[in-house]
Amino acid sequence: MRLIHAYINGITRLNEFIGRWVAYLIFLIFMLLLLEVFMRYLFSSPTSWTNELGQMLFGAYVVLSGGYVMAHRDHVNVDLLYASFGPRTRAWVDIFTSSMFFLFMAALLYFGSSMAWESVQGMETSYSAWNPPVWPIKAMIPLGTLLLLLQGIAKLLQDILIALGHESPSDTSHAGDAQ
Repeated sequence: MRLIHAYINGITRLNEFIGRWVAYLIFLIFMLLLLEVFMRYLFSSPTSWTNELGQMLFGAYVVLSGGYVMAHRDHVNVDLLYASFGPRTRAWVDIFTSSMFFLFMAALLYFGSSMAWESVQGMETSYSAWNPPVWPIKAMIPLGTLLLLLQGIAKLLQDILIALGHESPSDTSHAGDAQ
């Protein structure tokens, strides 16, 4: 039981740490877009790189934040019936539906890793006027998938503990409580 809690807390802390740092990318993206607006409309000299860099950073922001979002249980949920269930019933439903999550994550990890590896091997660039390397961003796909998958395993373990009555939902440590 102690090992399970150590895994859940360790992965949650890792995703918490990464998620908090990745969140700062939004400010950089904002500054890039603001720079482009100023350059285009105030100086009539648009840049060829700000929009593309903003898109690349947003891609990294999205794929690296999945584990953090799951740790906080903030993914979109259709909870018409789910919200009316008790904690143990919700845990059983989550255990049942996690099979779809793990199937999707396995496919994303397999195909994302393949795509990223191909991109790294070819030192892929964007083929735009600016032509930056895109392989570092594509390498974020399997990394972000792995972080989300590890957090999914932590959530599944937590749901199993709740479903079997080994602990109540209030006993479980969520990312916000792990600090």
